[in-house]
Amino acid sequence: MKKYTAAMLIVCILWFFIGFTFAHRYLSLSLPGCIFAGVLATVIIVQVEKQIVLSINPSRLLLFFRGCLAFMMSILGAVIIDQILFEKDIEIEKISYVSEKVDRILPSKTEELRKQIATLDTTIGKKELERDNYIEDISKHSTTTATTTQTATKRVPEKTVTASGKDTTIWKTIHENTVASMLVPNPKIALLPSIDSTIGAMRQQKAQKENELLHIKPALEKEMKASTGFLDELTIMTHMLSSSYVALGFWFLWILFFLFIEMLVLFSKMGDRSNDYEKVVLHHMNLQMRRLDALGKGFE
Repeated sequence: MKKYTAAMLIVCILWFFIGFTFAHRYLSLSLPGCIFAGVLATVIIVQVEKQIVLSINPSRLLLFFRGCLAFMMSILGAVIIDQILFEKDIEIEKISYVSEKVDRILPSKTEELRKQIATLDTTIGKKELERDNYIEDISKHSTTTATTTQTATKRVPEKTVTASGKDTTIWKTIHENTVASMLVPNPKIALLPSIDSTIGAMRQQKAQKENELLHIKPALEKEMKASTGFLDELTIMTHMLSSSYVALGFWFLWILFFLFIEMLVLFSKMGDRSNDYEKVVLHHMNLQMRRLDALGKGFE
């Protein structure tokens, strides 16, 4: 028990550190979340190792499966640990990596901004032409004649009718229209402030777009660096390993280290002969089988 506990403790400490660091670096969890991720990784490792430690005469399929799992876990562990150890080197390589990504998307971004600026230029030109036409019309006709019509209703006698020696007057209603004219300021004067405000807002938008176009590359580089994730760093590290034999050799050493640590419990189990734990388990199993046989015979 002490031997297996010591071997499992080494693996659990490593994977607690890997789970804690991964949650902190890439998932941006708080301290309790990082601790939970480390504990979760440790529990998974313990449950995996228990399949080997608590098994009596493990089959070859179980040993093969545990060996494949150890190989995959050693690669994952080495990748995560190396991204922490090579952090400074990854930051240096990230500069060229981010620059290449920016160069690929920069033409489309600049073309979009140029189209927006051209559209604003066209709209501003139309508004300025409209304002010039208003100003020209106002300068020629500062005032205009406004005509108002008022209608008055009155009754006037139409005719007198005599009936039974009595005169009766018939009235009719007529409408009289009175037309009045007065000089008022040109109504286009009231439209000028609105047009000026619209032109000013469009010019402000144009200046903002031109400023974005001027600083688009540094802004994209800053955005790319801020959003670099696990897969991006993994790609950067792959480029770095393919171009440096020293880094590649160090990475393989980490893989072998994790692999041997993962296989430590398995090799210990394979090298063990019969022990008291297995004898106790086999004794209880044989005893239970005898009880079941005896119970079956009693029913017969």
